[in-house]
Amino acid sequence: MCKAGAVVADVLLKLKEIAKSGVTTGYLDSVASQMAADAGAETLFKGVRNPYAVDPFPGAICASINEQVVHGIPSERVKLKDGDILSIDFGVRLDGYCGDAAITIGIGEISKANRRLIEVTEHILNIAIAEAKPGVKWSRIARQMQDYTESAGFSVVKDFVGHGIGRKMHEDPRVPNYVSDELLKDDLVLAKGMVLAVEPMINSGTGKVLTLEDGWTVVTKDGKCSAHVEHTIAITEKGCEVLTIK
Repeated sequence: MCKAGAVVADVLLKLKEIAKSGVTTGYLDSVASQMAADAGAETLFKGVRNPYAVDPFPGAICASINEQVVHGIPSERVKLKDGDILSIDFGVRLDGYCGDAAITIGIGEISKANRRLIEVTEHILNIAIAEAKPGVKWSRIARQMQDYTESAGFSVVKDFVGHGIGRKMHEDPRVPNYVSDELLKDDLVLAKGMVLAVEPMINSGTGKVLTLEDGWTVVTKDGKCSAHVEHTIAITEKGCEVLTIK
């Protein structure tokens, strides 16, 4: 899983470097696909199906711009422009094991509000990384993530959560970024050896979302911007190790 995570980290670093105004999300997708192939890895997202879409997901990356929360479809017709914020989600399988991560970046000069949105989203992921260790109940971490988000004036997306990850991209348990009655009733207690994909999605306005007619692209209900970050982490004896970072 460390090897898979390293491939994901390398790809996201490269995409962050080349994501500029005028570049298409389709080009970013082609770079990610080629880098994965060169590393001997299989991309996880391309070909995935869901019950709301006629066609399987066509890209190696999810490229979500501004009000798009997640599952944005990369395209040669979609060019980035100054002021955009772009969330890139990417995952691979290498030697039978998966790695999954996401970043949100600004294109050129972005607004102070969007810069703050990205900073808060990154911060709450770092809260989870700092607090994750054996014996800790996930609700304790999720509450800190939610409280920090809401105190900053933003909203947690509750329709999508993190997940266990291993030989498959999505495995049990569910890893929410907020506290619910369901979580408190059946809390996740972290244990050495667990590997989780923690991925907060934070909206500038309402936390409510809609899915577009393509069956994939999820957008904020009020049209305001959203940010998404993610790391694959392994729970260790004394804390956790981030597997998707260089």
